[in-house]
Amino acid sequence: MTDTGELRFTKGHGTENDFVLVADPDGSHDLTAGQVRLLTDRRAGIGADGLIRVVPTQAAPEQLVRAQGAQARWFMDYRNADGGPAEMCGNGARVFAAYLRREGLETADEFTIATRDGVKVVRFDGDLVAVNLGSWRLVDADGARKKGFDVMVKVQGHDPMPGLSLDLGNPHIVVALPDSADLASLDLTAVPEVNPAVAHGTNIEFVRPIGPGHIAMRVHERGVGETRSCGTGAAAAALATRWWAGADTATDEWQVDVPGGTLRVRVLPGQQVELAGPAVLVADGVTTLCP
Repeated sequence: MTDTGELRFTKGHGTENDFVLVADPDGSHDLTAGQVRLLTDRRAGIGADGLIRVVPTQAAPEQLVRAQGAQARWFMDYRNADGGPAEMCGNGARVFAAYLRREGLETADEFTIATRDGVKVVRFDGDLVAVNLGSWRLVDADGARKKGFDVMVKVQGHDPMPGLSLDLGNPHIVVALPDSADLASLDLTAVPEVNPAVAHGTNIEFVRPIGPGHIAMRVHERGVGETRSCGTGAAAAALATRWWAGADTATDEWQVDVPGGTLRVRVLPGQQVELAGPAVLVADGVTTLCP
């Protein structure tokens, strides 16, 4: 924020999952939920799926984040388009890393960033940026082992479909579409109904297998709606598909096609998972929307 009330920003995207990035080098200019909603509004604002405030980890508002300061210098303060904070964003983490490199705030090919879901390692791999999303788990592991799903998801025009709940630092439900449902024609303009309901909402991925280690996906993101891509969602979709196939026989590397492009997911030892894909910074500007 300048002395005249102008707010400098950068616009970026990862497989067309787009973000407004705002630098706050001393951690003194937090944004309200209303300001985030305005900045991300596609008609009255700049337009984006979410906003990332670039802030020193030691200046983060949450003590649990500030505790990461010894490992990571910069905190990805991520907010969904509805103004609410989110624990993690896989595409956002890659765009955040690209911004840090461009601005000279980080110069190595591999470094760590702080998130509400803990420290994440990012690395530059040719034209791609990879981020270790950390640990993941099935939310209802015992039930999932028995039946392959633990919730039912209802989309307009279709009978309820079974889904599998996963936790990747943020909540996900993955639905393997039946043959009767076409991925491209799903109506995701409304929030899908989940039974049993998830208290604070969830991201929902709809998956169609393409071939060995290859799936296509669409996603309805919590607090946003349908987006062109979701990084943690792509990882959740690959992990769920691998689970259904049987981890002993399924591949550890996956190609996930989303409406905005293609992502690579690698299953790592120790119940961890890595996401890789492009990260593009497309514009810089100044706005007076949030004086």
